Amino acid sequence: MAGASVAHDQLRPLMFSIAYRMLGSVVEAEDVVQEAHLRIEERRVAGLEIENPAAYASTVTTRIAIDALRSARRQREVYVGPWMPEPLPDDDADPAHRVERDETLSFAFLAVLERLGPVERAVFLLREVFAYDYAAIAEIVGRDEVACRQILHRAKARIAEGRPRFEAAEERDAELTDAFFAAVEAGNVDRLVDVLADDVVFYGDGGGRAPAIREPMHGALAVARFLGGLVRRGTSMGVRLERRPVNGAPALWVRGPDGALLSVLMVQFDANGAQVIANQLNPEKLTHLGPVGDLYALMGGGTDDGDGPPA
Repeated sequence: MAGASVAHDQLRPLMFSIAYRMLGSVVEAEDVVQEAHLRIEERRVAGLEIENPAAYASTVTTRIAIDALRSARRQREVYVGPWMPEPLPDDDADPAHRVERDETLSFAFLAVLERLGPVERAVFLLREVFAYDYAAIAEIVGRDEVACRQILHRAKARIAEGRPRFEAAEERDAELTDAFFAAVEAGNVDRLVDVLADDVVFYGDGGGRAPAIREPMHGALAVARFLGGLVRRGTSMGVRLERRPVNGAPALWVRGPDGALLSVLMVQFDANGAQVIANQLNPEKLTHLGPVGDLYALMGGGTDDGDGPPA
């Protein structure tokens, strides 16, 4: 049994890496990994040989994730406001969550992957991220190789339509990050305008469970003024900001006076400044990060009318 436990620990990072990219949810990905582990264990107990444990784990995890995503997509079709992924801290204590960071793990790219159907998403990730050959992909998703090639071609085309551009030079990353955070923390609108790309987009994901704007906000001046307003409102409520990256990108963790988490403000840069900003306020998407505060209560009541701070 100890050997099975070791094997499971070795396979968990791979399984979680697949499941999280498929679902954009830490909690749902963990559920998928657990279900996949149970199925693998059932096979082992039955005495059925698994010649390639990693390949088999990938297959089982992907198939379960496809089914989970089909169910999740029905819920996301009626989701209140923009849907953004659950933040995955870069310094997550769980070794399985410290997956290799690349563009496909960024919050902005995970949001773009929502354009794809479950099988499209699986084929794209298996080929482009995990470098599986078409024969293996066909076996996993239950299609022939020709179909998988066609699916990948369509998936790439759909992703290209909404793919964010992130071309900031590495040596400028720290400079851009520090300038953006300093401007946000100061609530200085003029400084914010300087560090935002002209066509910056701001998303607020409250899921109907926290006050958040329900439509994306566009443009440097509008976003700068909005962020400035959030900071002023937050300061009056005793909110504090903590710099801590998620999904391989800079982020501000917004905490209430009691230290409970209220939101995670994620930002992605291109060469011109902050290009995509997403404020994750949905408490259901923050519970895996620790105690979550009640933003409505902190604001003194109210409803999610989609119009006011602190989205």
